[in-house]
Amino acid sequence: MRKLTIELKIKEEFLEMLNFLFDKTESIELIELVKLDFEKGEKMGIASLTMKEGYTIDDIEIPEYMDMLTVLKKEGNRYIIFAKVKFLKKFAQLAKKFDVDIIWDTPSRFTKEKTIISVTGSNDNLKKFLEIIKLLGEIKNISFKKATFNESAIISCLTDKQREIIIAAKKNGYYDYPRKINSEQLSKRVGLSKPTVVQHLRKAEVRLMSNILSGY
Repeated sequence: MRKLTIELKIKEEFLEMLNFLFDKTESIELIELVKLDFEKGEKMGIASLTMKEGYTIDDIEIPEYMDMLTVLKKEGNRYIIFAKVKFLKKFAQLAKKFDVDIIWDTPSRFTKEKTIISVTGSNDNLKKFLEIIKLLGEIKNISFKKATFNESAIISCLTDKQREIIIAAKKNGYYDYPRKINSEQLSKRVGLSKPTVVQHLRKAEVRLMSNILSGY
């Protein structure tokens, strides 16, 4: 697993979803991407908004594609918010191209002048991501480094769904010997199809082993 950080000059047409913020904020920084659903065309996350002098969060006019904007904390001119946003219809097909097996990471920062995006994944998936991100604009700078995770939270390298399923598998005896539950029984417990559960488990296992055995 490697971490990719790029500096991007996004094309003006793709800045449309953030333009309502740029006039009143100095920067927007992603703290945690809580959910990214390409089928429903929506995302939820926690972000930091640093307001320009003279403006507060109340000055922001919420567009129709933003279902929710809740202030969690205020620190001077910096607001920590939770937001739920729908993809604009004209960008929906493009957004689905980003359905790559990666983890959206930090730092990820947005200003009108430049965008910093960080993601973590395998070499193959990072290459796919790079090809897709070029559709949004010009890459100005790029860096790769080995992904690092807290040993006490090694499962932080997993996506939310992978983490949910592999924990359920462990709790229900899927990894016991002999097994107390098979993949079909596990799929019924978590409310997903057997192929979906097996796929999430395999991807989670590969990610965990790649991190545990990194460097070997």
